[in-house]
Amino acid sequence: MNQSRRDILRMTSVLGLGLVGNLFGSLNVFGAEWMPKSFDAKNLADALKELGVDKYTVSSDVAVVSAEIAENGAVVPVSVSSVIPNTEYMAILVEKNPSPLSAAFNIPEGTEASVTTRVKMGGTSNVYAVVKADGKWFLASKEIKVTLGGCGG
Repeated sequence: MNQSRRDILRMTSVLGLGLVGNLFGSLNVFGAEWMPKSFDAKNLADALKELGVDKYTVSSDVAVVSAEIAENGAVVPVSVSSVIPNTEYMAILVEKNPSPLSAAFNIPEGTEASVTTRVKMGGTSNVYAVVKADGKWFLASKEIKVTLGGCGG
């Protein structure tokens, strides 16, 4: 009796997970947006090119917020926000890192366009926020001074 109950619970769990998976759609949709070449780029210009940024506007509607001086480059808190309507994508790039693209975020429609994360910085550098809204690219930057290196330092 105990064994058949376990078998029924096991089959019900597997069927339930399959049903939930179908309700939320295929996981291939999530993998389709992964752009490994963007993260593999070795300089800022190549990273922007891989992201699809051909032209951008420097905007005060995009903000990069962080401390002026980071004591440890291995964990530098950075926040990016945008008040531009229909913001759909945000990326954080560290100009002097071996791989400038540090983080990228898809912003769901109807949500506040604000993210906070920690990035690794090899030394003092400009940190760029690139925002896509209504098919246009916007940029903001901030210099962060690092006293102890984080990228191999």
